[in-house]
Amino acid sequence: MKIPLTPLRCLHRAIDLYGHKEAIVCGDKRFTYAAFGERCERLASALTLTGVKQDDRVAFLSFNTHRLLEGYYGAPQARGMAMPLNVRLTPMELSAILKHAEPRVLFYENDFTPLIGQLLQAWPGMAAINLDTEYEDFISQGKPERADVFTYDEDSIAELFYTSGSTGTPKGVTLSHRTIYMHAMAVAGVFNSDDNATELHTIPLFHANGWGRPQTATMMGLRQVMVRRFDPPHVCSLIQQEKATAMSLVPTMASALLNVLDLDQYDFSTMQNIFVGGAAASPQLLKRLEEVFGCEALGGYGLTETCPVATSARKKSTITYADENDRYRHQAMAGWPLPGSEVRVVDGDMVDVPRDMTSIGEIVIRGDNVMDGYYREPAATAAVMSGAWFHTGDMAVWNVDSYVHIVDRKKDIIISGGENISSIEVENTLAHHPSVLEAAVVGAPDPKWGEIPVAFIVLRPGVICTEQDLMDYAVGHLAKFKLPRKFVFLDEPLPKGGTGKILKRELREKFWEGKDRRIQGIG
Repeated sequence: MKIPLTPLRCLHRAIDLYGHKEAIVCGDKRFTYAAFGERCERLASALTLTGVKQDDRVAFLSFNTHRLLEGYYGAPQARGMAMPLNVRLTPMELSAILKHAEPRVLFYENDFTPLIGQLLQAWPGMAAINLDTEYEDFISQGKPERADVFTYDEDSIAELFYTSGSTGTPKGVTLSHRTIYMHAMAVAGVFNSDDNATELHTIPLFHANGWGRPQTATMMGLRQVMVRRFDPPHVCSLIQQEKATAMSLVPTMASALLNVLDLDQYDFSTMQNIFVGGAAASPQLLKRLEEVFGCEALGGYGLTETCPVATSARKKSTITYADENDRYRHQAMAGWPLPGSEVRVVDGDMVDVPRDMTSIGEIVIRGDNVMDGYYREPAATAAVMSGAWFHTGDMAVWNVDSYVHIVDRKKDIIISGGENISSIEVENTLAHHPSVLEAAVVGAPDPKWGEIPVAFIVLRPGVICTEQDLMDYAVGHLAKFKLPRKFVFLDEPLPKGGTGKILKRELREKFWEGKDRRIQGIG
């Protein structure tokens, strides 16, 4: 019998098998899966009463809370699209997204009340509902009715996520019920066999690494702890208090945790897994995470367009580590595909580059986890697809075991004197210097070489370190053509997006403003 594939089945499984279990922890509020499921169903019913129908968008402007998590099930059950918004965007950016998506409803937290007038002006066709003062009354109107999954089209869109816009205007990524369910199954099959696990939702749920977890965690009956905002000491306390076993981080979040004062005062003995994604991590960072938290730290790779996880750097029987350093080197890579995902590294003609861990090509992905397309943008969708293969814009090398290692974003590769320079490699080298807190490397125009690497550095508090100190250190680790030609020391943190991912575009633009950057390999 063919049963439609939908994330609603993840919720139904949790209610049926773990109904009495504590499921969601959000501040001082705690819900069983039965109670959480009822709230999701009431939300769905109330949305239908409000007029939400097939394919209507239901937007959320919220930090990580149980109410946002409920939206992941309530909106699709009402046959709408759950649409979490990046809370770090400017009012102008949010307005542009709302005008493009035209949601039927916008749920928002108190923090964003001052923006609502402007957002309604941008798209007056939506109802605005305050999550702090109006939400409970809103869902009380609904009925706790289980969805009949046989009445759902698995190919209809369940979620709509707008990309960060690092390459221009944000695009809306559409993910079907089927795509989300298949992704949840793949992740569960690889990682989540222990229903005693307690997962911290450390990454914002509007971000790929954040929203990729609720379906698997719910389906497998995990205990989920909401982290409303990422505050490193608070996260350390939550790990101890809630006996957390797993969390996901981007590298800058991981570094922030490792720099918390008096780390040894916390009990991290329950931690089992830390997943690092969203940007490349260094082997040294993963080694430090394992030392401090006493658990396995793994890199991985994915995008909003791949739902998100496509690969992970988990162990593979065909790969033998030469030593501990080699193990960390492998664990810091993108790794190898999850079930249901095919990954290749290709040249400009879609021909596989040699599997020699040296030849650089672009990662393309085909599988159950690839998006249905960009919302209302068929031309943009066609531009990133070669048949069923999605072009990621990430440049990588790979080996005979299909183990992938990302060397840079296509737009971040620095081409200097005809040589390709990985900004990630240079950043990881500089970040390992004991005086460096943060490092970012971008290409700047140069009349002789075309481009040169420029390093932006944030030093650790109270240290003294000069450009020559960093250059002397880099000379011992990098080929001469990869060395930064200029260092810029900053007194404030590097610019970051909603999850702490460094916004290189902002650093790069100050060099390229008014200049033509039509250089091969640069987006």
